[in-house]
Amino acid sequence: MGHRPDWIDELFAAVDAKDVDRFAGFLADECAFVFANAPAVTGRAAVRDAVAAFFASIRGLAHEVRGTATDGDAVWSRGIVTYVRHDGSSLTVPFATHFEMADGRIRHYQIYVDASALYR
Repeated sequence: MGHRPDWIDELFAAVDAKDVDRFAGFLADECAFVFANAPAVTGRAAVRDAVAAFFASIRGLAHEVRGTATDGDAVWSRGIVTYVRHDGSSLTVPFATHFEMADGRIRHYQIYVDASALYR
């Protein structure tokens, strides 16, 4: 397993800042994005719009990346994420991500998280 890619921290910083345009810059044009049990979203513009809608549905979020591994074009990360709802309450849960890379961009982005309690 290889080292932690430099872009991992930049990616999560963009997400935690809810900077959807900076986030979209990490994606390949023909990418697929899967958040938990939601259906896959394909194409950079559609993923950007879906992530923007998610960002609007919460006040904020913060990731603590606790581990990263690479193997060729595959990158995994894991850690803890805290979502802050608009009412100020929060949900903290473990997460894992799997990225498949192509030409320095993410072509498949899979998030494993149980966020089912987020909107309760």
